[in-house]
Amino acid sequence: MIVFVVNRLWISSLLLLYCGVCYAFDPPDVYLIDCGSSSDTQLGSNRTFISDTSSTQYLSASDKILASTNASFITSGGDSELYKTARIFTRSSTYTFSITQSGRLWIRLYFYPFVYQRFDMKSANFTVSTQKNVLLGNFSPTNATVKEFSVVVSSGDLTIQFAPANNSFAFVNALEVVSVPDTLIANDAILVSPKGAYQGLTSHAMETVARVNMGGPLVTYVNDTLWRTWLPDSSFLKEPNLAKSVVKVASVRYPQEGEGPTEDTAPQTVYGSCTRMNSEGDPNSNFNVTWEFPVDPSFQYLARFHFCDIVSTGPNQLVFSIYADSWDVFKDLELSSKVFGGNLATPYFMDYVIPSTENNILRISIGPSSTSLDNNAILNGLEIMKINNSVGSLSGAISSLPPIPSSGSKSNVGVIVGVSIGVSALLVLVGILFCLYRRRKQEQLGHSKTWVPLSLGGGNSRTMGSKYSKGTTVSVDTNLSYRIPFAALQEATNNFDESWVIGVGGFGKVYKGVLNNDGTKVAVKRGNPRSHQGLAEFRTEIEMLSQFRHRHLVSLIGYCDEKNEMILVYEYMESGTLKSHLYGSDLPSMSWKQRLEICIGSARGLHYLHTGYAKAVIHRDVKSANILLNEKFLAKVADFGLSKTGPELDQTHVSTAVKGSFGYLDPEYFRRQQLTEKSDVYSFGVVLFEVLCARAVIDPTLPRDKVNLAEWAMKWQKKGQLEQIIDPNLAGNIRPDSLRKYAETAEKCLADYGVDRPSMGDVLWNLEYALQLQEAAVQSDPDENSTNLIGELSPQVGDFTHADAGASAVHIEMSNSDDLSDVSLSKVFSQLVKSEMKSEDR
Repeated sequence: MIVFVVNRLWISSLLLLYCGVCYAFDPPDVYLIDCGSSSDTQLGSNRTFISDTSSTQYLSASDKILASTNASFITSGGDSELYKTARIFTRSSTYTFSITQSGRLWIRLYFYPFVYQRFDMKSANFTVSTQKNVLLGNFSPTNATVKEFSVVVSSGDLTIQFAPANNSFAFVNALEVVSVPDTLIANDAILVSPKGAYQGLTSHAMETVARVNMGGPLVTYVNDTLWRTWLPDSSFLKEPNLAKSVVKVASVRYPQEGEGPTEDTAPQTVYGSCTRMNSEGDPNSNFNVTWEFPVDPSFQYLARFHFCDIVSTGPNQLVFSIYADSWDVFKDLELSSKVFGGNLATPYFMDYVIPSTENNILRISIGPSSTSLDNNAILNGLEIMKINNSVGSLSGAISSLPPIPSSGSKSNVGVIVGVSIGVSALLVLVGILFCLYRRRKQEQLGHSKTWVPLSLGGGNSRTMGSKYSKGTTVSVDTNLSYRIPFAALQEATNNFDESWVIGVGGFGKVYKGVLNNDGTKVAVKRGNPRSHQGLAEFRTEIEMLSQFRHRHLVSLIGYCDEKNEMILVYEYMESGTLKSHLYGSDLPSMSWKQRLEICIGSARGLHYLHTGYAKAVIHRDVKSANILLNEKFLAKVADFGLSKTGPELDQTHVSTAVKGSFGYLDPEYFRRQQLTEKSDVYSFGVVLFEVLCARAVIDPTLPRDKVNLAEWAMKWQKKGQLEQIIDPNLAGNIRPDSLRKYAETAEKCLADYGVDRPSMGDVLWNLEYALQLQEAAVQSDPDENSTNLIGELSPQVGDFTHADAGASAVHIEMSNSDDLSDVSLSKVFSQLVKSEMKSEDR
């Protein structure tokens, strides 16, 4: 405890040395106002809050009630002067600031309720909003506080409105509007549950709920380049006796520019102190250090975790885990593997989006890892920011934006000028609308020059039977592919509500939706204009899926190309991706039979692509994330944006640029840029091992020999010990002969050369056989019947459209729809084996 006090004194002295820190980021827009004050107020060496009288140019017509108090000491943060005056609003009033550079802005509002004449500010009730966001709703401050928000302004003006509730008033003591560095908050983060990528942060407004300096003292605007305040963590610790503070500010070394955090990310004082587990002297310590923060359960939160290993003496010593409530945020974090160069005492941060909870307390915990040599865990800093909801509000009490009042006129001249400008603007608007009307007409005839709308199959056209179409002509081919109006998709997805996002990929975001004309559930994939995937993939997806109707291929319901949008609409798959059921989520583990059936369904879909038409269709992006499951866990192959038609009959391959997903990519295709159906077979082989081992195909956090799943699994397969690395949930639940046949199939798929790999029909046959072996339907010797079915059995399944399945003369009934998925190879196997056994008896 004595050491802790000495450290506190030492760091406080160090803060005094840094009082003159320069402002590293030069904000293009800065507005600082001391509301109600008759003179400017200086805070520190570089912040001047102008007086109320100097700021009236930013304020709309308002009651001029300027309040003041005689209180001499209000806060200990050095900003007491800002709380001694206030401006009171008895009606809706606005501040309007001209913004020279689009981007993110801080809005900091200072409140201190005191009594002035007939106004007891503790009884005030009001709402604060901008043009796009509600910042505070039905707000009644009870003590001195600063409310900090981060909003996005595209261009023009920022308007901040103070709107009193009925029979009440509003007030503010001071306000700031300051630009934020573009790099401070990235667009991407990681969603905690369900685990996955989260995109779109750069379009959201946020409110700072907590900004905490773990293990260190209060950090004020004096020592932060962005004028932020970092609170000590002592008041948030659930059990302080389990935590210990460490301070080593001088050891912190920021990485080079562009390689990690900077002082704008967090001050050296934050990275130079931490809270660690109080576990010294007890090597078997097994507890978590937990902090508790009050939150509004109806919102999502961005949590930024700041780390800097100032406790280890060497790399790979400190491995620990992070939790948010009951969710795993990061298991087995080893900091030296994350920072540039692997150097200790190097700052590092991670951004996670925490979903809404049922509780008004958010618990953040750190704890030891079972893989660590030292039972310890650290956290240097934490920022928790509320993310606006679907209507742009940061307040659960307000569900819509209040109207921004007009500033009013000050003279008849103003009225005349306003009317003149209004008439002129109206004439211009009429002209613009006329031009848009003509352009729309031209687009309906010849469409835009950006790209020509697809004629899917050159079939008939008909009017879509929904309340949205109003006579809109929708192209329809023989497989009933529709062009869907953009308005219908807006309504189906609640105007592309971010809370309805069910996935994010290279093409863009995928939203859950419901078509209001018939209540059909759909998945709506909206192209991102900044995506590297674009028009070519969009056209390919439509052209491919408009030809296919198969039980194991995701159905295309429609598409939209209005307003240069690229939107694809698919059938909704309730159970999500195969990948999400294997790892990275809290979904229950699947049985071996379920996994086999999913692999068989996927193989059927791919086999249909390869053989169902005169020319083979090569998927080119086979992976577990592109295998979707419906409510009955029926597997369907999805995402045909990279698909290519196969080679001509007199050719062996298609020469094309290499595309696909790292970890699944056929090495022969990568080397020679020659694409064949066997490239899909290789990728599917990786999926087979992914299904068996339930881990990512590329995991850079693992030792070098385990990073690539395909290479790692093949090593164990060649040793004959593949059962050593299978998913622990499957241990003891797979019959050895079924595992042997499955592993042989996956191994042959991963042959170095395509000519040595089986066809997808062969793969399908062997997976069906592995399922039969698992269900013990085949009673004969497993080794005898599973030695080399790949290659030997291919003639029987080379073409499913024939009624003859080979020498066994087993007849397969085909459906009129050409949907091959209803053919059960289980019956084929049973009859073949019985036939062979009868032959032996004779």
